[in-house]
Amino acid sequence: MAYAEKSNLSTICVLTQQQCFHNLSASELIEHAIQNNEVTLTSTGAICSTTGKYTGRTPKDKFVVEGSNIENHLWRENNQKISQEHFQKIKDKAEKAMHQKKLYITDSFAGADPKYQIQVRFIGEKAWHALFFKQLLIRPKSHELETFNPDWTIIDLCEEKCNPKEDGTNGEAVIALSFEEKLVIIMGTKYAGETKKSVFTILNAILPLQNVLSMHCSANQGKNGDVALFFGLSGTGKTTLSADPHRNLIGDDEHGWSESGVFNIEGGCYAKCINLSCENEPEIWNAIKYGSVLENVVLDNERRPDFKDNSLTENTRVAYPLEHIENALHPSIGSHPKNIIFLTCDAFGVLPPVSKLNSKQAMEQFLMGYTAKVAGTESGVTKPEATFSTCFGAPFLPLRPTVYAELLKEKIEKHQCAVWLVNTGWTGGSHGVGSRIDLKETRGIITAILNGTLKESNFETDSVFGLEIPISCQGVSDHILNPRSTWKDKSEYDIKANDLKNMFIKEVQKF
Repeated sequence: MAYAEKSNLSTICVLTQQQCFHNLSASELIEHAIQNNEVTLTSTGAICSTTGKYTGRTPKDKFVVEGSNIENHLWRENNQKISQEHFQKIKDKAEKAMHQKKLYITDSFAGADPKYQIQVRFIGEKAWHALFFKQLLIRPKSHELETFNPDWTIIDLCEEKCNPKEDGTNGEAVIALSFEEKLVIIMGTKYAGETKKSVFTILNAILPLQNVLSMHCSANQGKNGDVALFFGLSGTGKTTLSADPHRNLIGDDEHGWSESGVFNIEGGCYAKCINLSCENEPEIWNAIKYGSVLENVVLDNERRPDFKDNSLTENTRVAYPLEHIENALHPSIGSHPKNIIFLTCDAFGVLPPVSKLNSKQAMEQFLMGYTAKVAGTESGVTKPEATFSTCFGAPFLPLRPTVYAELLKEKIEKHQCAVWLVNTGWTGGSHGVGSRIDLKETRGIITAILNGTLKESNFETDSVFGLEIPISCQGVSDHILNPRSTWKDKSEYDIKANDLKNMFIKEVQKF
């Protein structure tokens, strides 16, 4: 359907019928993406695109316009300023470019709870980006589109490049947010994840000011209504472990926690694909079908995805709507959490596979947001490196970390949630010496947490980190539960463990 009216971007440009396609169906967007040579249709029915230079987010190119109406609340150490003057130059460049392009417009909701929902309009030059946005946000019904009035607009002109000297940017790419104009402009990067994370950044500013905790986590719910939250950085297993055939998926990445319970911010999932297998991750594997969007996944001669091939990036991805998960919860709203699980991929191999956290430890782990990079995942990384991302989502936090931490603490205490630290990383030694903890063992741990049997186990206190480690765990090999016992060289373990402990102490002191 062509779109002839003005959007709430009327100060930027007037869109014409010839240039714009408004709220096309998934099938229509797929057709356009193929006709435009943006994507390849794969053997699974999903489409696949490559993103060129940027195969992940580019935090150094993300800015928040200064002088906004929430300036006093902003965490400026984490949110680069861009002047209103430079933002206007970027806007002017967007206006000029938009007059020359065929544009795709998608209207979506963010927030499954109507009380906290916002309406977001996406305007972009790639049909596959419009499909990505459509599948990952909440899709309005026909009658809701008739009265749609966007609260925010996202302009995605990925082929346009910035001039740092003229535009006040750091390079050719920019993600600029104006809370005053309720506008996001993205240029110079084809990585589609920037669009969904811009929405998350917006809600990370809005929701806490309404006493709602916005969270970078996945969530699922058991048959008895018991909700579990899974916090973790990329590669820790957040999406994989929340996709459980015995539980209903609420969402895989972004949620709000209000006085009523937990709700999904999105309407789809964005899963990592590297080394994806049907055996280990059947829910995600089966979701990769018509309507799904693969990103930077290598295809063979028969257009079959090769999930083991990381020649383009380790950060291969797939986006799909929640409807592609058979046991997804609709609407994606759950009760208050019973269990909160912090996931970390410890490449040093010194953290236990599972430990029970007290209130102080829970706040420390949340504020640190620890995981580790392993050799080969990024240019220049030749040995394990500790990574800290406060609240498990620092790049998306416009407010100070303590705002989110205090809200979490308040809600944990009010609803008596159990908090756990689960290491999905290495055992028996660091990366290159030990081995990755088997996914079956991790699933066994998660099952024991969720069915309540682990809480009833006997625990011992770890001598280095002071963590409570279970002596046994139903369905899990006992010998892996205490990490020190898995190392051949115990003195080497002690050195590595104390090194990580000192990193923890230094990181916590920042708060």
